[in-house]
Amino acid sequence: MNTAIACTLTSQRVIKKYPNRRLYDTETSSYITLSEVKALVMQREPFVVRDVKTGHDITRSILLQVILEEEANGTPMFTAPVLESLIRFYGHAMQGFLGGYLEKNIQSLMDLQTRFAEQSKGLSPEMWTQFAALQPPAIQAMMGGSLDQSKAMLTNMQQQLQRQADQMLGAFGIKSKP
Repeated sequence: MNTAIACTLTSQRVIKKYPNRRLYDTETSSYITLSEVKALVMQREPFVVRDVKTGHDITRSILLQVILEEEANGTPMFTAPVLESLIRFYGHAMQGFLGGYLEKNIQSLMDLQTRFAEQSKGLSPEMWTQFAALQPPAIQAMMGGSLDQSKAMLTNMQQQLQRQADQMLGAFGIKSKP
């Protein structure tokens, strides 16, 4: 086995999922719950979840269960129309693009949150009150660049898809509408 891969595998915490749906943390030698998996995520602890029977990596499946539990128990992050739109992207030509698009935008929000936390460390209660009054315009200003990037990326993608469609139709002797 490649030493880089072996090093990565040993540095990751391994959680085993048994057929009875229980999750076993090999680092602590104890069973854990989905809320404890969420805590690992929040602590940025690298881990992998493996099915005991097959050895397959089922981390994504467990993370989706954590999201489902959060959506059901707390204040939902996703509205029904957003979830419906996500479902419609499966099997669609845009499916591959959407994952990258969402990932980049979530990373931008996380970067924004980090910068905000760093800039707000020295705020007194009075300053927080003043800041709260300015919050919507300040957030809009901070996110403006991210939104512009998203818009440019979508426009670029639309142009690429149009060129590809024109090329494909042209191969069949069909001209697209102007």
